[in-house]
Amino acid sequence: METTGPERKPAVESRRAVIAGTDEGLVSIDSTGKMTTLWSGGSVKKILRVAENTWAILGSEGILISADLQKWEPRNQGLPVKMIKIFQDGNKTFLPMVQEIKDLEINPSDPQIMVCATKDQVYLSRNQGQSWTNLGAPSYRTNGIKAVASAYMPRGDSGGDLTVFLSHSTYGVFYIQPDRAGAQWIELSKGLEKLETTGNADEVSDITVVLAQPLGETNYLPVMYAAQTFRRRIYRLDWEAKAFNLVWSDDSPFGTVDSLYAGKNGLYFLYEGMAALIDFAGLTLRDQPEIVDIIRKAAAYTALHCMVIPDDEPIILSELWLLDDSQNNDKNNAANKEGIYLPVNHAADSRSLKPYLDLIEKSGLNMIVIDMKDDYGRLRFTPQNPAISAKGRVFRPLDIDALLRNFRERGIYTVARVVVFKDPELARKENGRFAVWDVKNGKPWEGYDSEGNLYDERWVDPYSQDVWEYVAQTAEELHERGFDEIQFDYIRFPTDGVNLDNARFRWQENGMDRESAILSFLRHIRARVKAPISIDIYGANGWYRTGARTGQEVELLAPWVDVICPMYYPSHFEQHFLAQNPPELRPWRIYFQGTLRTARIGRGQVIIRPYVQAFFLNVSYDRKYYNPDYVRRQIEGVRAAGSGGFIYWNNSGRYEDIPAKQ
Repeated sequence: METTGPERKPAVESRRAVIAGTDEGLVSIDSTGKMTTLWSGGSVKKILRVAENTWAILGSEGILISADLQKWEPRNQGLPVKMIKIFQDGNKTFLPMVQEIKDLEINPSDPQIMVCATKDQVYLSRNQGQSWTNLGAPSYRTNGIKAVASAYMPRGDSGGDLTVFLSHSTYGVFYIQPDRAGAQWIELSKGLEKLETTGNADEVSDITVVLAQPLGETNYLPVMYAAQTFRRRIYRLDWEAKAFNLVWSDDSPFGTVDSLYAGKNGLYFLYEGMAALIDFAGLTLRDQPEIVDIIRKAAAYTALHCMVIPDDEPIILSELWLLDDSQNNDKNNAANKEGIYLPVNHAADSRSLKPYLDLIEKSGLNMIVIDMKDDYGRLRFTPQNPAISAKGRVFRPLDIDALLRNFRERGIYTVARVVVFKDPELARKENGRFAVWDVKNGKPWEGYDSEGNLYDERWVDPYSQDVWEYVAQTAEELHERGFDEIQFDYIRFPTDGVNLDNARFRWQENGMDRESAILSFLRHIRARVKAPISIDIYGANGWYRTGARTGQEVELLAPWVDVICPMYYPSHFEQHFLAQNPPELRPWRIYFQGTLRTARIGRGQVIIRPYVQAFFLNVSYDRKYYNPDYVRRQIEGVRAAGSGGFIYWNNSGRYEDIPAKQ
């Protein structure tokens, strides 16, 4: 399609007040920066015009409706609720919250019909949100819904069928026609660009439906548009052929399009640093710098998530983080750190430590990550707080005061690695009181494989506030003793074992699920620990919008931490994944795309600092390609993505394969 230059005529009358969603609520902002609060009950991430004088907002309190932008009525009846547990001063309280709503849309033909979705279910309302019906979701085990829409799609005879659409992070677009007998979700991904070397359409970020009037016709037909999260692409659906046709692309290897909004004459959207418009008539694209200027002017007064820009017909945009050029690289002193994981035993004396100090200098690194609470639940320092020693076991402790002084003198940024829920020491304390429980055998749960071999893992209950407090006390003291950052690993549920069905979580409270357990833990930690906080996650949880099996959902975790450290180890993905020609570039592809994808899922509000594979694993790709170039290509991919740093990982501390300073 043709692309033209920026439209010079101002798109809106900038002297009029805009309406914006923030972390604190909904506000109007005039041209002088004066803010007037319209609603202050929580965060607002999306605004919708339901009808001429009716508005909806979507945010931390779910869905609310107003006829005057002043009085707001919750419309969450029938939507799932999660429980956040708050533990303070030895007392626990509970905060009920509507499960995070990923998207909300209005049927363009009937404002009474609304659709929304959580991470794993789609909901339909026929009375403007006063009640909701669960439409379920396609039968995939992983969650990951991103966007929804609805329309009356034409059928062969006269009339149309109510049709609800969803996009899934991994499996593409689906639709269901709930008024038909035996209605089921049907895949609708033909024509969407796929993630390389997979059979799956890459994630669709947004869906919108436009009512169009065909030439010579008096009725209006729905036309659906879709955009992709990790590819700068916009499509139009050919409903009769059940296929998407590409409308616009700039052929960039990576890019995000989101916030589709149908105006009178064209489709507005955002991509990195810019707003744009595709006119419906000629399908030509024009950047809209005037809109960007208005949004950035308002953003100078407060952080914004979404905005209504006044015009003859308002322009409504969300996902405004896409216009933040600064992203997170200068967020705090945790940014731009490149270093190694140092096995704790190698720091026991100056002789064993020296090679690593030399390596850091030779390789131009500036960070060390070292275990202070290790994979076996052992404390590798001597706590000053007796409550910490009561729950943990001190084992071959380091003199951390002297060690940190040495690192500080060399300008090395220090990170204390704290393994959280994998903790054999605490799991066996007090007759297994804190352990994940084996309901079949009546003892602390231990995972084993299909041949009956036990995994070398013992877990404590992620729902336990006593476990949270132990971890918080440990992190607090480590920061007070001089560590620059606290890094939490195994901040997840157990995932391995043919006997996972026997695992029970006895500290789980009514209304809590895995995501609410992790969020409750992080809220507790965030209130206590003043240091930058980093967390380690599976590579797949950073690649796709899912917290399946683990509870590690980047979208939910990002507001509570400063750094996310995905483990994109090439050896741990399927061996054909991104191994197209030339296959030697696979490590670069995985780390380049993975780093960018996690940053987009986290909406640019968190530093992405991946772990880099500096070890050989006996899998097919590594057997053929693992060498120093394999390692070098990973860090080149991270740097090309503009990451906030990386960490080399080798569990035994052998770093012969990492490159010298370049």
